Amino acid sequence: MRTRFPPDRGLVTRMLLTMFFLGLLYVIFIAVLIGALGQAWPVAILVAGGFFVVQYYFSDRIALFAMRGREVSPDQAPELHGMVDRLCVLADMPKPRVAIADTDVPNAFAAGRSPQRAVVCVTSGMLRRLDASELEGVLAHELSHVAHSDVAVMTIASFLGVLAGIITRFGLQFGMLGGRGRRGSQDNNTFVAFLLVLVVSTLVYAVSFLLIRALSRYRELSADRSGALLTGKPSSLASALTKITGEMGRVPTRDLRQAEPFNAFFFTPALAEGFSLSSLFSTHPSLPRRLDQLGRISVELGRG
Repeated sequence: MRTRFPPDRGLVTRMLLTMFFLGLLYVIFIAVLIGALGQAWPVAILVAGGFFVVQYYFSDRIALFAMRGREVSPDQAPELHGMVDRLCVLADMPKPRVAIADTDVPNAFAAGRSPQRAVVCVTSGMLRRLDASELEGVLAHELSHVAHSDVAVMTIASFLGVLAGIITRFGLQFGMLGGRGRRGSQDNNTFVAFLLVLVVSTLVYAVSFLLIRALSRYRELSADRSGALLTGKPSSLASALTKITGEMGRVPTRDLRQAEPFNAFFFTPALAEGFSLSSLFSTHPSLPRRLDQLGRISVELGRG
C-alpha cells in the first residue's frame, strides 16, 4: 500500500536480510526434521501453522481482549478520532478502527494483518498524561506501523521461532522422558533422532529470537522516524517518550507485569522493576537512542 509516510530503505533492507536468514534457517530446520523424524515431521508443522493462522488473522482481537480494549465511535471519543482522521489524510491511508484500553499503563499499540483490518488503541493512562501534540506524535508512530504492515511482517517472521519453540517443548517433555529405559538399537536410533531435533530446534529458536528482536527494534526506530516526519514535530514525540517512560515508575508493578507480554505491540515497553528478560532482549531500542534519532530529525527539519 502506498502512503505519504517517508520511505525507509534501511527498514526494507533489514527486513529482507532478516527474512533471508530466517528463510535459510527454515530450510536447514526442515531438512533436519525430514531426515530425523521421517513421516512424523508434518505434525509439528501443522501445530505451528495453526498458531500462525490464529495469530495472523486474529491478532487485533487477541490484543484488544488481552488489554481490555474496546472500540470507540467518533461520538464517544471525538478528539481521538479527529486526530486519527487528520493523520490518515496526511498519510493518504485508510483509517483503522480506534479503541481505548482501560488501564493506567500509559501506552498505545497497533494490531491487524493489513491496513484495512487494523486497529489503533491507546490506553486511558496515556490519554490522561499526554497533551494533544504529544498524543498526535504517538498516533503517527502507530499509524506508521499500520501503513508498513509491521504486524503481518512480524507474524510471518516469527513463524519459524514458534515452530522451533513447539518442537523444543515437545522434545523436552516427551522425547527425553520417552528415551529413558529404552532397549535395542532401533529405540536408541529413535532417541538419537529426537535428541538431534531437540538440539537443532533449540538453536534455531535462539537465533530466530535474536533476529526478530533486532528487526523489532529497528521497526520501532523506523516508526519514530516516519511519525516524526509526518507530523513535522519530532520534539512532541520525544516529549511523549520521555513523559511515558518517567510515568511508568508510578504504575503499580502488578499492572506492568500483566502488560509485559504485549511489549512487542506497544509504543514503549512496560517494564516492572527488577530483573526482566525484556531488559536483555528488548523489542524496543533504548530511550537515549530513540531521543538521539528524534534530535537529529529536529535539526534536519530546523525545528526544536
